[in-house]
Amino acid sequence: MHTIYIRTLKKAEHTVFCVANGQKTYFDPQFNRLVPYSSGQQIKRSIIDRLSTELNEIPAPVTFLFDVTKKKEITEGEVFGTCDPSNFDQLLGGWMKAIKGGKEKTIKRRSPFSISAMRALHPLLAGINKEDITFDRSGRSNNKVIVRDPEGNYLSEDDIRSLLEDKDRSLVRKWIPDHRTVTGLFVQDIAIDLRRLFCISLNIYEPEINQPTEKKLRENGWIEAKNIFGDCLVAPPKTREKLIPAISKAIINWQITSNQSRTFSLMETLAVAVSDNANKIASSIRGKLSEENENRAVPVIEENFDGVDIFITLTAGGYVLTKSEKADALELAEQNIINKINAFDYENQLNG
Repeated sequence: MHTIYIRTLKKAEHTVFCVANGQKTYFDPQFNRLVPYSSGQQIKRSIIDRLSTELNEIPAPVTFLFDVTKKKEITEGEVFGTCDPSNFDQLLGGWMKAIKGGKEKTIKRRSPFSISAMRALHPLLAGINKEDITFDRSGRSNNKVIVRDPEGNYLSEDDIRSLLEDKDRSLVRKWIPDHRTVTGLFVQDIAIDLRRLFCISLNIYEPEINQPTEKKLRENGWIEAKNIFGDCLVAPPKTREKLIPAISKAIINWQITSNQSRTFSLMETLAVAVSDNANKIASSIRGKLSEENENRAVPVIEENFDGVDIFITLTAGGYVLTKSEKADALELAEQNIINKINAFDYENQLNG
């Protein structure tokens, strides 16, 4: 076994997954409806945030490069991290550093985590609600209102009164039309490639690190080994022992941290499935069309499925017909993932 597949089922109620441009959706052509989702990038960010909390470490700094044009304008250039696997977020999240002009050799590392979007368990098991909301502070007598003219100058109170004359317009209430929230059952998948989880390739033609970083890692006890991708450096046992429990806890307990306070949802986990078989993990937690009503779907959790370890929380019983809910289901799921990651022989991959 060199890949661990993890499927998580969550319940979301009257919330949003994204605040920048409203709730993200995609169109499902079979069921002819918009389906809400949270991107894989957002899930990855949430997992890294949880890892940072568990390890009590700050993620690696990011370098932002800017260029000044001949017209004295500032334009955006490259953005990259440290490209150093000594930082937990770099080791697990991957990196790419490509300097403009080809003055340095490009280095890149693909993350050992493949992370899907969080989407509806079935298009009929999640919905979008629309409402008009306001940011209303009209009840405060000490509000300060500033109105600027086209040149950016502040208008006087008399000018503002004149401007508002015969206009039904409030300057202390902001209307937010067509605000969308979501409710339903959502599923999300993660695949962990154990062959690359704690291994950094030493391929000179497609390098993942530069020579100074390689020297630093060797001095810090990283072990030279081989895997199917070629020569590599493996993180020392002490580093792995520190990271593995935190990785497992982050995968089980990540939360979307960007949803707004006024639409907060616990997004509680109902079930977790763990397997080394991608097809079985897809079948373990799924939606199924109702035999009585073709426009209705029901959630299904396969409680006894060979090759898949299923962990069902007490909350799941309110949404799915189950018989094996456990109060410590998530703790058991954490330990299951820890055991699977620990069982892999990172130093002797070709001899396994």
